[in-house]
Formats: sequence, C-alpha cells, structure tokens
Amino acid sequence: MSTAPTLLSVEGLSKSYGGVHAVRNVSFALQAGEILALIGPNGAGKSTCFDMLNGQTTPGAGRITLLGGDTTGKKPREIWRLGVGRTFQITATFPTMTVRENVQVALVSYGRQLFNLLKSTPQFARDEAGRLLELVGMSGYAERPCGELAYGDLKRLELAIALANQPKLLLMDEPTAGMAPRERIELMRLTAGIAREKSIGVLFTEHDMDVVFEHADRILVLNRGSLIAEGSPEEVRRNPQVRAIYLGEGLVYDARHREGAPS
Repeated sequence: MSTAPTLLSVEGLSKSYGGVHAVRNVSFALQAGEILALIGPNGAGKSTCFDMLNGQTTPGAGRITLLGGDTTGKKPREIWRLGVGRTFQITATFPTMTVRENVQVALVSYGRQLFNLLKSTPQFARDEAGRLLELVGMSGYAERPCGELAYGDLKRLELAIALANQPKLLLMDEPTAGMAPRERIELMRLTAGIAREKSIGVLFTEHDMDVVFEHADRILVLNRGSLIAEGSPEEVRRNPQVRAIYLGEGLVYDARHREGAPS
C-alpha cells in the first residue's frame, strides 16, 4: 500500500444545470506522484469536473480538499497559488513574446511582482525560466517568438508555464488534443517523468486510449456524470460496463504499443 501523501480528495462532487446532472456524486483521491486519468464518452462530465476542481465552476454539492485544506468554491487564482497547475485543450500563449518571456510572465505572476510587467520581465527570473525550458526540452527555443512554434512545441511550452508556480497538483485537460500520435506519447512520457521525479500528482482527461493505458497509474471512468469504474488500466480494460459504453472502441489496447512495436 502506498505511503505517499494524499494531495487531492473529492467527496460527493455534483453539479446540475437545470434538470441535467453534469456531475453526480463523484468521489476519488489522488496521491503525490500518481498519474490519474479521467476518461469517458463526450458529455460524460469530465470538463465540468475539472472546472469545479480548478474553481472555474462552483460545485452544487460535495467537498474538494487540496493539501488538507477545503478549496470548495475558491477562485481559480486562489487555487493556483496553493500549488495547482493547469493546462488546457487550447494553448494560450503570447505569440509576439519569446518562449523564455512567456515563462517569465508566469514566474512574475507567481512571485507577486508589482512592477511594470513589460519593462521588468526581461530581467526577472531569467535563469529560472531557462531551467523550466530545459526541463521540458525547450531550451533551444528560448529566444524564438512563440508565434513561430509548431503545435507540439507549444504544448511543451504550456507545460513549462504550468510548472512555474511549483505545483503539487497538475490538472491537464486533453493535453494531447490536436497533436500527432507520436507527439502525444512523447508529451505524456515527459509529463509522467517530471511528475514522478518531483512527486507531482497529475489528473488528466484524454481521448487517446494509447496515451491513457501507457501512462496512467489508475483510471477513473465517467458516464452521464457518474463514476462507473475506477482501477488500474488492466482492471478498467476488463470492466464489462466500460467496454459496453465504449463498444470496445479504444479499449482493446494492444500491449505491443507499450514497447513501441509496430501494430
């Protein structure tokens, strides 16, 4: 049994819009260094669940405990300052600024700097920004404008920005959306390596089952707002209810993919 501390505890989380239950009585926990995937068909409630954890949406019921403190209903910035990083389906960077400057902006914000942002950013935390870029394999792109980056590189930059507040928990909503298959595996392999090295807990949603089954320690499955399955990748793969929902599509995962063998 793992002795790692619990970073996130969710109890009875629910949210309704009118008569529609977007999320219904969801409970789970996430430990330091654990990679936890949240999957489900379109409309299952994954994004709503994420938005409640991050403070974008106020829960209708339930309790969210982060690092031992109740964060239910707190604003996104308050939660971010507690040590929660987040990446989004669509990357949001400053295209005319350099790669390094984009990371420095995040560091300025985390450091609560009150000086003129555009004037002071070039001098602030240059070395720390360089360290984060090196961590995600982007040090060679530091002085390039963001607008020149390929999409896969933007995703790696987004990861560096998400790490700027020294997160204990990383929320990743469709982190590999729009990426080529090989780039997807590489990004999640990078993320998993950083998370385990630094004991960061990761909760991510993903449609690519190859990514999910290769990198997740545990998987949560939502359907129509309810948590219908939870367990190791092998347990979830064998779950008849999960297989019925997905009609076998994406869940007949060939172990050869783990080894990089051709299919």
